[in-house]
Amino acid sequence: MSEPPIVLAELDLIGVRRRLDDDTANALTATGLLETRPDGAGWWRLTPTGKVGAVRIGGLDVRVQPKAGITRLLFLLGYALDPGFRAFDSTADAEPDLWPALAESLVRQAEHALAPGVLQGYLRVDEALPLVRGRIRFADQFARRPGMLLPIEVRYDEYATDIAENRILRTALRRMTAVPRLPAAARSRLAHLDSRLDGVRVLAPGATAPAWRPSRLNARYVPALRLAEIILRHQSAEPGPGGVTTAAFVVSMAKVFEDFVTTALREALAPYPGRTQSQYPAYLDTGRAVPIRPDAVHVVGHRPVAVFDAKYKLEGPGSRYPNADAYQMLAYCTALNLPTGWLIYAQGATPSRHRVRNSGIDIVHHPLDLTASPRQILEAVGAVARAALGEPPGPVRHAGAAGTG
Repeated sequence: MSEPPIVLAELDLIGVRRRLDDDTANALTATGLLETRPDGAGWWRLTPTGKVGAVRIGGLDVRVQPKAGITRLLFLLGYALDPGFRAFDSTADAEPDLWPALAESLVRQAEHALAPGVLQGYLRVDEALPLVRGRIRFADQFARRPGMLLPIEVRYDEYATDIAENRILRTALRRMTAVPRLPAAARSRLAHLDSRLDGVRVLAPGATAPAWRPSRLNARYVPALRLAEIILRHQSAEPGPGGVTTAAFVVSMAKVFEDFVTTALREALAPYPGRTQSQYPAYLDTGRAVPIRPDAVHVVGHRPVAVFDAKYKLEGPGSRYPNADAYQMLAYCTALNLPTGWLIYAQGATPSRHRVRNSGIDIVHHPLDLTASPRQILEAVGAVARAALGEPPGPVRHAGAAGTG
């Protein structure tokens, strides 16, 4: 019989006490979703680690719910990968469980991608054949078969379905199928889509996804591929310690927020002269011994003109290092010779500006409401960009904003 699910809020500091065997506790720790501390007589104290997601270990369900909701989490993940990525049309807001929401979204996107038929493309094939096809690979022929005429090492192009796009999509479908206790309807649709891709190789666990790029030919695949990449990046389904089967989808909200803000700023600042660089490399000291890496810096020519840092959590008076974010931004502004630094948070009500004494430097705290619609979130980032650099030379339109309300 399955254990009742453990459902925790992302910012829960107390956690829950649950009886677990050692193998299950170790497997849960390995996912990184929860910290597990022994509490005597087979009981464990489970608390969130700052990550969100869902884990199923044997008969145990564990969910750490993002404060912004599942739909916003998927939007932030997708937009950071591709600003043209549209918010999901699934009913994830009403879904209490991340697994069905992911499965439903993947099924809908994959069905749309495959509706006109399975995409085909040219593959480069290296093979030993009894006849010449394509070009002979002379170096391989001499190295592997010196003095032999047959078989012949050749290279040729083949028009087939086993291309990067289909490998990524089929692997994501397989990963979702491996998740236990999905609704029967979702599992059936996943299996049907998987069968449509018969003959396409599935990527090995831990393998790097093959490279692909959006084009006119694969445009109908792009939304499904973006979601598939999210699943491949953050989801695993494999045996854990002691042979316990583990399925996990775990993301760091701090990293998700940083990636989203950096991408959204780059899009918002695109109409201005210059370029926006993430993880801008610079040094605090003249001896270049203390490196700094602001999340985003807008550069015109070779001169920084605006600096931004994304902070998922606001460092309050009770934290270990209160106001550390402000000190860090002061260092950025000083090293880059900028009068204003922008701290963008995922919490807070109203922006605030703080003038640093004896310096002429202003540090702005600007909150983003992640419970707002995707369009409103992108407009809020655009407002930060306009405030940092002034009105753009033309109208600003965020890619992907349409249809994300």
